[in-house]
Amino acid sequence: MKTLHDPIRCIIPPHMLKNILINGNNAQKKVALAGITGSAQFRAHRQALAESIAYLIPGAAGGKQRKVYTSDGGNSLPGKLVRDEGGGPTNDPAVNEAYDGAGATYDLYWEVYKRNSLDGNGLRLDSTVHFQKNYDNAFWSGEQMVYGDGDGQLFNRFTLAVDVIGHELTHGVTQYTDNLNYSDQSGALNESFSDIFGSLVKQRQQGQGAADADWLIGEGLFTSNVKGVALRSMKAPGTAYDDPILGKDPQPAHMRDYVDISDDNGGVHINSGIPNHAFYLMATAIGGFAWEKTGNIWYVSARDKFTSNTDFQNAADLTFQTAGELYGQGSAEQQAVKFGWDGVGIAIGALDQPQSSGCLGASAALMRSLLSGNLKGK
Repeated sequence: MKTLHDPIRCIIPPHMLKNILINGNNAQKKVALAGITGSAQFRAHRQALAESIAYLIPGAAGGKQRKVYTSDGGNSLPGKLVRDEGGGPTNDPAVNEAYDGAGATYDLYWEVYKRNSLDGNGLRLDSTVHFQKNYDNAFWSGEQMVYGDGDGQLFNRFTLAVDVIGHELTHGVTQYTDNLNYSDQSGALNESFSDIFGSLVKQRQQGQGAADADWLIGEGLFTSNVKGVALRSMKAPGTAYDDPILGKDPQPAHMRDYVDISDDNGGVHINSGIPNHAFYLMATAIGGFAWEKTGNIWYVSARDKFTSNTDFQNAADLTFQTAGELYGQGSAEQQAVKFGWDGVGIAIGALDQPQSSGCLGASAALMRSLLSGNLKGK
């Protein structure tokens, strides 16, 4: 379980906020600084907050339980209750988006993976909207979800993107499963796991197959002033934005471009592009709905095999192993996992794996063709 000194998991990475401080106008710099100091103040007061936020209270047996609060532009958490489970929509779109997004995330984990909320035991999903004034972030605090309204110049309200909601709530799943250390490769894997399942929440809500999804994280968060489409791209890491104020998307898609830095807990929001892209390659190779087979492989691996120190190589070996256990040794699904990791420069380690012909060194198009044939009738 997350301890009180752990970092807050925010959707906007530190490098982006720092670029705003360097390149933004005075108003933008002020908002970025408030976002940075606000998160720091939240961490400093977390012990006191933990005493007043009953985040371990489970919901009623057999169903999801959501509560949405508002801070009305202040710092109070959880704030004033404005929508409870079963209550009808309000006139506030942020309230409704937070409520619906929490429900879509709960539904993915329960209906697909039979996980009852974030902790597996019916944890109530609490959310607070309208946190601070013009707050440019959203985060899972370890107890609840918190959303800012954005500054209106660079960012829209943070409840707009259901994948952001799914991403942040998935930090809660990680908290209650492998509790991946939030630094270096395990931290990047932590962020990647949230991107993966945030994207799956969106894809499932929209009924999209792997081939049809945009694989963007946070589409719609940028205002029209920003030159970019989203915070990150799993399909093409490093291409999501290139903006005079926000800078250029720094994510690598391959281990040869791994970024070795001390900032951002060792680049957890940057190097997550590598496992993100590996998942994209696997999911599009297998085809169909990504939350079914590819998502199941990753979920079971994280639930049953990952530890707090799991790194990229461990993740590659363990997801390959899990795919063999779920779908058969040498199966098309298992080879798709290998194909995905090969595509980002990570070779599967010394596990008991059958040698497959031809497709291991194939191009992406050929690999998908071979997989399509292998999967027929399954």
